[in-house]
Amino acid sequence: MLRHVIEDGLWLELFRPHHAEELFAIVDANRDHLRGWLPWVDHTLRVEDTLAFIEGSLRKLAENRSLEQGIWHHGELVGVIGFHGLNDTNRQAEIGYWLCKKGEGAGIMTKACRAVIDHGFGELGLNRIKILCGVGNERSQGVPERLGFVREGVAREAEKLPGGFTDLVIYGMLARGWPASAKDSS
Repeated sequence: MLRHVIEDGLWLELFRPHHAEELFAIVDANRDHLRGWLPWVDHTLRVEDTLAFIEGSLRKLAENRSLEQGIWHHGELVGVIGFHGLNDTNRQAEIGYWLCKKGEGAGIMTKACRAVIDHGFGELGLNRIKILCGVGNERSQGVPERLGFVREGVAREAEKLPGGFTDLVIYGMLARGWPASAKDSS
């Protein structure tokens, strides 16, 4: 999935080193928006930090451990989506994602997740995909709920954020339940 067009004006693209400045700029402009849910925001202080993330992501991709992509909407980078913890033995992975403030509310993340999930169950042959969302992050939780994921439980104090530990809601989808259970709403 070097570049995957979801619809006219919306695509996913594999991050490469030349994206570092653009990705850093969106993180920097959305720090307050992202900080409450993403533990890495306060550690991303320079373009070089973002470049290190991209280079690390490409190494993990080569090792078949992750897949990090940018989400572009009408030519502008608006977020990130990716598979983390790809596990060949158990054929499972976790999807992580975020959008800038300006990208919210247009169904972008639901469409991006649907494309990544199709890729995971199709080309990658995964059996299980999970999504973890902060307990209070209703927007983030709405994505797996719209896509028909099962709420499997809550991992207590599973992530350390600047304000302390937070609980994470665990959502799961099995290959045999996709796409039949996916709702056709964005």
